[in-house]
Amino acid sequence: MTKPLTGRHVATIFICAFTVIITVNLTLAFNAVSTFPGLEVKNSYVASQHFDKNREAQQSLGWSVLAQARDGQVMLSVTDAQGDPVEVAKLDATLGRATHVRDDTSPDFKYDGQHYVAPAVLSPGNWNIRMVAEAEDGTVFRQRVILHVAKERS
Repeated sequence: MTKPLTGRHVATIFICAFTVIITVNLTLAFNAVSTFPGLEVKNSYVASQHFDKNREAQQSLGWSVLAQARDGQVMLSVTDAQGDPVEVAKLDATLGRATHVRDDTSPDFKYDGQHYVAPAVLSPGNWNIRMVAEAEDGTVFRQRVILHVAKERS
């Protein structure tokens, strides 16, 4: 013989279900905010004032950037419009995950005559290289380069 379903039972089920839903939502929201700052620039208004001018200067360089990871190294290839390697006056880069800043590092890239190479052991997945390079004429080149590291096949 089963007990009848009363209003008290329905209220308890209702409260428990919504408690679980709200707890899960709060946990996910907290983890999302705490692992990714969402900050690209400190003041977006100030950055927007020079955006078009900076973009045009950067595009006039005609540079393309490609990143690869293999054998414990990250390789950054900067080429001009003709496909020839470019040696920049200055290069600063941050290597990290797209979703959080916990793994961010600043590799010490060295130019080998063709590419910029830095030691880095990376786990599989998507990585970003946020680079700022300076051309010989002082033009600043900023780009976020996506780097996909595949799982090693056994």
